[in-house]
Amino acid sequence: MSMLELRRVSKVYGQGAAEVHALDRVTLSVAEGAMVAVMGPSGSGKSTLLTIAGSLEEPTEGEVRVRGVELAGLSRNDKARLRRRTIGYVFQDYNLLPGLTAAENVSLPLELDGWPARKARAAGLAALDELGLADRAERYPDELSGGERQRVAIARAVVGERRLVLADEPSGALDSGNAAAVMRLVHDACKNGGMAAVVVTHDADLASWADRVVFLRDGQVTHQTASAPGPESLLTPGGPQ
Repeated sequence: MSMLELRRVSKVYGQGAAEVHALDRVTLSVAEGAMVAVMGPSGSGKSTLLTIAGSLEEPTEGEVRVRGVELAGLSRNDKARLRRRTIGYVFQDYNLLPGLTAAENVSLPLELDGWPARKARAAGLAALDELGLADRAERYPDELSGGERQRVAIARAVVGERRLVLADEPSGALDSGNAAAVMRLVHDACKNGGMAAVVVTHDADLASWADRVVFLRDGQVTHQTASAPGPESLLTPGGPQ
């Protein structure tokens, strides 16, 4: 089953001389259990692809489906419910609330969705434990290292019944060891939990954790590869199609 489908999706910002085509007829399908890496230069449309896939923005044209449901047919409340229950986000800056502990940051989305506080906390603690952060659960974000904060953000993204993870440069500003650990965690969540993930990354070595690499340039998919080759083959015209 396809967890995420984009069909000929375009996104245009501005009008006239200021018009920018952030995405141009992009088609992408991500199955359950699959991890797809998205690569491309700055301004190629990578972040726009994620926000549209997660219903944070509307496409100018095209169709977006999550678990077979077309997003255009959902009300604003239904989209908000879909984001809370089905879609987990990992932002470049972690987006953790500084006044909450790691456990509280992870469990908060569940509580907002109506889970009893005790049940939400238990789920949050379990997610942190899976990521090796059980002993950091009561620490605040400013008491954690960058790698620990990123793992808390991933725990928040996968906790509960989330089925689709959208991660924008989840390894940004991390050293190579922590960056690989972050990609491994997302990969394992897909393979062991049946989720799907779309991960934006600039690093071809990290993209090798994905089942498929999609390369964007000027808002268009120019290359797709079943495994992540070196950056030279991704960037060379006429490379893998």
